[in-house]
Amino acid sequence: MPLPALAALARALWRGDGNLLDLLPANAYQFDVGDLGYSRRSTVMFNDPVLVREILRDEAGVFPKSDLMVNALEPLIGDSIFVTDGDKWRRQRAMIDPAFSQLRIAAAYPSMLDSVAAFLDRVEGYARSGDAFSLDAQMSHLTADVICRTTFSTPLDGAISNDVFEDFTAFERSVAQVDIIRLIVKPAWSELEQPPQVLAACERIRRHLGALVDLHLDENAAYDDIASAVINARDRDTDRPFTRAELIDQLGVFFLAGHETSASALTWVFFLLAEQPAWLARLRDEVDRVVGDQPITLDHLRELPLVKAFFKETLRLYPPITFLPRVALSAIQVGRRRLRRGALVMISPWTLHRNPRYWTDPDVFRPERFTGDSDIPSEAYIPFGQGPHTCVGAGFAQMEALLIIASLVRRFDLYRLDNKPVRPAARLTTRPAQQIFVTVASRR
Repeated sequence: MPLPALAALARALWRGDGNLLDLLPANAYQFDVGDLGYSRRSTVMFNDPVLVREILRDEAGVFPKSDLMVNALEPLIGDSIFVTDGDKWRRQRAMIDPAFSQLRIAAAYPSMLDSVAAFLDRVEGYARSGDAFSLDAQMSHLTADVICRTTFSTPLDGAISNDVFEDFTAFERSVAQVDIIRLIVKPAWSELEQPPQVLAACERIRRHLGALVDLHLDENAAYDDIASAVINARDRDTDRPFTRAELIDQLGVFFLAGHETSASALTWVFFLLAEQPAWLARLRDEVDRVVGDQPITLDHLRELPLVKAFFKETLRLYPPITFLPRVALSAIQVGRRRLRRGALVMISPWTLHRNPRYWTDPDVFRPERFTGDSDIPSEAYIPFGQGPHTCVGAGFAQMEALLIIASLVRRFDLYRLDNKPVRPAARLTTRPAQQIFVTVASRR
């Protein structure tokens, strides 16, 4: 529940669980520009789509990614595309983009199908036993398996892949991205110490990723996957490839962003479907009409407008990346607001997607917004970011999600285990504060 600014700050400190949504005051869902709590460095939130676009495009180069985010992720993904800016980012992006071209999605699709088939077999087991399972855990496992198969041509049940998944889970639960006390009292660019268990997990992850990279670097290797595409990438000016350390950085991003953000979105998708069986029936009817009993193809996914609208509306209300933090490298004027050097600049898809100025009934789940000729305020809808830093894997993530949704709804009904209120929590991604458990019943 949104509270006044001081009350929101007190709530966040009292709960102490790092949920950044607790910091949002009630007026953050309505103002164009406003202060987010009280801090030594100044934290300013922008909800005006015009100013959001100006900041995220950053033509003057004064709004790099927040030092808080960089410090949190650097032990894991080094100097990768997820944390760099400027010329270094442009070089990396130009080299990586081909790995996520439409052709690459088509090449990865058979591996996606294998992951989904294994997942459906697990769900069928739950249907037979009647046991409940955690949506959060199963979506994390499924999307990690997709990333393992499409990036490294190995299923998650391989020893190395499973170890990487377990350590990523430990990292996401423990990483200190924002210590609220530190945010209030420390100046910009203060060193952020990570807990020992996080640093240990990062070291193990990088060692395991290195082993997977080395398999691909073997001169006798013959892979056709995302890792091989990144390995074969060349700098357009120097014709140099990524170094081994750079490969570990970039492929670490794919694993972190590729499975964690997708798992977040799909957890909310199936929570909503369990809550709204009428919508599950509507999606199932569309899938049955378009696909029938055939295997689901890429062409089928392009013919499922209602499934796509349901996913887009889920991303509106529950964007996986809750905040896109930037930092002002120098004092600068943005609109009518003067920012001082070191100010933390917060762009929030969460608040922008729920602002009544741009959305009718913003708190109502209404997938029809994204069907037909509906007038969608595109600049107020940024689940994958905006401008040059738009998520490189957005197309991959959307295709993956549509396949998983279509596959699950045509085979199973979902039921929540209890009716307790679900509280969202924003840390690395937007997740339920407590795991959501469901049971399933098979149509077959």
